[in-house]
Amino acid sequence: MPADAIRRRFSIVVPVFQNEANLPATVPRLLALGDRLPGYELELVFVEDGSRDGSFAALQEFARAHPRRVKVVKLTRNFGQTPAIQAGLRHASGDCVGIISADLQEPCELFIDMLAEWQRGAQFIMGERRERREGRRHRLLSSIYWKLIRRFAFEDFPKLGYDFCLLDRQVVADINGISEKNSSIFVLIYWLGYRPVRLAVVRDVRRAGTSQWQIGKKISFTVDTLLGFTYLPARSITFLGFGLAALSVLYLFYALISWAVMRAAPPGWMTQIGLLTLLGSTITYALGIISEYLLRILDEARKRPPYVVERVIGGEPRPDV
Repeated sequence: MPADAIRRRFSIVVPVFQNEANLPATVPRLLALGDRLPGYELELVFVEDGSRDGSFAALQEFARAHPRRVKVVKLTRNFGQTPAIQAGLRHASGDCVGIISADLQEPCELFIDMLAEWQRGAQFIMGERRERREGRRHRLLSSIYWKLIRRFAFEDFPKLGYDFCLLDRQVVADINGISEKNSSIFVLIYWLGYRPVRLAVVRDVRRAGTSQWQIGKKISFTVDTLLGFTYLPARSITFLGFGLAALSVLYLFYALISWAVMRAAPPGWMTQIGLLTLLGSTITYALGIISEYLLRILDEARKRPPYVVERVIGGEPRPDV
């Protein structure tokens, strides 16, 4: 941590996708943090992730009005939340870097307390959700996702998840050294192993716009996380194989006992149809899981970047310390 507090820089990375309705309230609220952090230079890094609305135009206006504080990283198309945050982390120049959603459903003012923990030596501070004031369906789907993470990846992971945090420059460097695709940035940060300081936070309802996290994206995100951070899909094939083997042995005993007692073989046609259907569906299921892994191996082998930056607007280069 630099000895001279005046020269510390605090960056906030904000992924933006279809957030035109939120930005007029979000950007001023984040800029206002600068007046409450006299020992820091505030840098806001907005990553425009291929929005089709007026998000980029709105961000351009803020960048022109606040060229030293607002930096806009425009991606060529929509790459997704994780690549957008990865792009933001690579363009953030702060001694520590915060991450928050553009809708500000978590209170950005909590960054003040997070910075106090960082000054005391913490390298990873998260806003741990204790309550979610959202629709019932959204809460249900999210709770299933986080329960899977706790059950099969990290048992001490926050029960309601997190996507609001502050990272030390060392943690940011570790993330920047990973170019993994099809991943979850927040699970990846947790995977690094830094012991987090947890600050309680309540996730509020969305005040403007509509969420882009539709059910299809949530399912895809869950699959990516399970494949990337657990062995559950691959091991399920093994467990299924053992289970079917056990059932086959039991059925063999049943057939032998029926033949010995009744001197007659059990009916065969329905048995064969049932076994063929079961085995065929099991093989298809196994091939599907293997295909998912092969697709991800192909993605990594191609060495394509996780995102493409079209241009960067605003921001001030970090002076040498």
